[in-house]
Amino acid sequence: QVQLVESGGGLVQAGGFLRLSCAASGSTFSINAMGWFRQALGKQRELVADITRRGTTNYADSVKGRFTISRDNAKDIIYLQMNTLKPEDTAVYYCYAYNNAYIWGQGTQVTVSS
Repeated sequence: QVQLVESGGGLVQAGGFLRLSCAASGSTFSINAMGWFRQALGKQRELVADITRRGTTNYADSVKGRFTISRDNAKDIIYLQMNTLKPEDTAVYYCYAYNNAYIWGQGTQVTVSS
């Protein structure tokens, strides 16, 4: 079993920054990749960024150049540094871990005001 705990959401003005964290516990050795999805009100959940255990990263086009995902394998934590935030980044951000199945965190709200 893997459990995920997220932190770092909040309210920020456009152009500002936030850093999200997601700590994994339990059978973390089984995790292949971790990342973040987001879901805005009335929209489908979309991938934001992910990172493999080896450090290979992948980003949605809408966040490339603004967001950076990183991973501390020793602590089983991933981070999402979000810079130059835009109102359209407003969403609930969900951390996930993948070990042949998706495991989800509880979600954290990010609100960017214009």
